[in-house]
Amino acid sequence: MKHYLSALILTLGLSANISHATIVEFQTSHGNFKVNLHDETTPKTVENFLAYVNDGKYDNTIIHRTVDDFVVQGGGAKFEGELPPEWIETNGTIENEPVYSNVTATISMAKQKGKINSANSQWFINLKNNASTLDPIDVYGGGAYAVFGEVIEDGMDVVNAIAEVPRCNTGHGGFQELPMPDYEDQCGDTNAVPSQENFVTIYQVVIYDATVSTDADLTSTKNTLYEKSLEQPKSGGSSGGSFGWLSLMLCALPLLRKK
Repeated sequence: MKHYLSALILTLGLSANISHATIVEFQTSHGNFKVNLHDETTPKTVENFLAYVNDGKYDNTIIHRTVDDFVVQGGGAKFEGELPPEWIETNGTIENEPVYSNVTATISMAKQKGKINSANSQWFINLKNNASTLDPIDVYGGGAYAVFGEVIEDGMDVVNAIAEVPRCNTGHGGFQELPMPDYEDQCGDTNAVPSQENFVTIYQVVIYDATVSTDADLTSTKNTLYEKSLEQPKSGGSSGGSFGWLSLMLCALPLLRKK
């Protein structure tokens, strides 16, 4: 009985650590960086993210999109020896939590165009202040991308280095902005077969500090544009093209999953 109770307590303790984590470390082929999660103010988003972490679903995934002066995006695809990369198994969609602003060095959830509660596994890191375009709800009823953490210490040095990796348009939908190191000469060759070294790989995301709520010292910027945008009439005006492009670029792309 004592052994049973000890095992139960240990299990509950581990569950507590799984449910809450403040700092995670991304271990990548281009260096490591840490992210401080808003585990109490965006709990559903963090819980969803940590479920992928603890299940190992982010292990050996790739950065599948970078856009100059905009975002680095991952959490969605793996290279399995041939192009196109494979989309990973997802856990379903989550409720959007647009609490914080998409300023430089924040990490947010990607979503489907026009569907505000459609985030699942994919995330992106803001390379600059994208608040004006990613904080409000857009003309399609989407937008308001949920920030759930911030890159800390000198982590943006690594993220910016990843953003500078040359990109390849593989000719497959969803992979037009695929960063591929040492692949410039082969990018246009349909017979070329890349190796794992030709991708920016996330080897693992690990829990670095499981203490709950250590983000109090961060000077996090709140999203003040979301509520205001709800009050504005939705129309396909001149901003529609810009919002539509941004929504498409940050789409989780579930329709492109290989069967």
